[in-house]
Amino acid sequence: MADPRPKLLRIYEDIVGNSDDATHLGKSNAPRGGTEMNIHAREVDRDPTREDAEAALALLRRWAGDVSAEEVATLDPLVSRLIPGQEVSNYPALARAYPDAFEVDEAYKASMPDLQNGPSSLIKGAKQQIQHVGISNFRLPIKFHTRDGGDLTLETSVTGSVSLEAEKKGINMSRIMRTFYKHAEETFSFEVIERALDAYKTDLESFDARIQMRFSFPMQMGSLRSGLSGYQYYDIALELVETAGVRKKIVHLDYVYSSTCPCSLELSEHARQFRGQLATPHSQRSVARMSVLLEDGGDVLWFEDLIDLARTAVPTETQVMVKREDEQAFAELNAANPIFVEDAARLFTEQLHKDQRISDFRVIASHQESLHSHDAVSVLTEGKTFAAESLDPRLFASLFHVG
Repeated sequence: MADPRPKLLRIYEDIVGNSDDATHLGKSNAPRGGTEMNIHAREVDRDPTREDAEAALALLRRWAGDVSAEEVATLDPLVSRLIPGQEVSNYPALARAYPDAFEVDEAYKASMPDLQNGPSSLIKGAKQQIQHVGISNFRLPIKFHTRDGGDLTLETSVTGSVSLEAEKKGINMSRIMRTFYKHAEETFSFEVIERALDAYKTDLESFDARIQMRFSFPMQMGSLRSGLSGYQYYDIALELVETAGVRKKIVHLDYVYSSTCPCSLELSEHARQFRGQLATPHSQRSVARMSVLLEDGGDVLWFEDLIDLARTAVPTETQVMVKREDEQAFAELNAANPIFVEDAARLFTEQLHKDQRISDFRVIASHQESLHSHDAVSVLTEGKTFAAESLDPRLFASLFHVG
């Protein structure tokens, strides 16, 4: 096929004109000893249109289809990527064996692309601040203090996030994990969590930050009458939140108990008294999630303290080890403490008010009905910390605790 350059020249002249002042291709304006394809970087009359580009591309593909790959590469190796079916025909042969001996030095690391920390021009969507960006369910073993002076190492799920300014593309997620590993050998109290939060706030250059650690905390519990004992496990989360320079320490506890319906209990007794009819009141497994804001500078609120507080409010906690005498005792305990879901929220609140280490709180109760096909729920908030007009649509579903 004929050389495409004369025709490309005509297309170029159609675009930029052929006046003496116009930049063009050809021998007449080429420097002495220069090539015919020399292009002078001068101002053009107009920008090429999409139609111009399509015509040029069609011509280039026609020419490339009739010549060898070597001729295409001689013109420009990138041209082959414009030819259908040959997009990677000039791609170099790459090594397929893993390079065990390869070592990364500082110069190599500096050459690596980092799109997540790129300029604001790479931002997709609205250039707006993001309140939370980070990682969720990053797990590692962490030590915790117990009230009796011991330590427990528990598998812990960490959620760490920071705020992201509107003009920043993103954050380096791995820094959050690296920061936690720096402190993983220490016994974790809120003071240690604060140090971790300080570190990754600095690393990620963020104003606001938050860390939440979730774990299952074991306590050995005795049975009601048989003298047996077993481990009860409590879902607990510690949360440290910093917003606008103000830090808050929050503890979340899920407490699982049995709730006997007072109405059902009275109706069952009515059937016995007036008709001699055996009847049983309905009870169900229930869950209360207590979230408490710790008083700044106050004494330590041990996990065991919060669990004891919940058990004092509603003593019908589900049992671990049970023999016949324990089962009978549990039935009697439920009959002595029948509660609606509204009662549960207020009973927990009564005990929370008494603890000076707690400055604000929220109680969410869910009675997972054995009578109805739906659940009975209640939410009680004390102050501004947990007040919200909107609830997570899956909030109550998250209160299910299965064996």
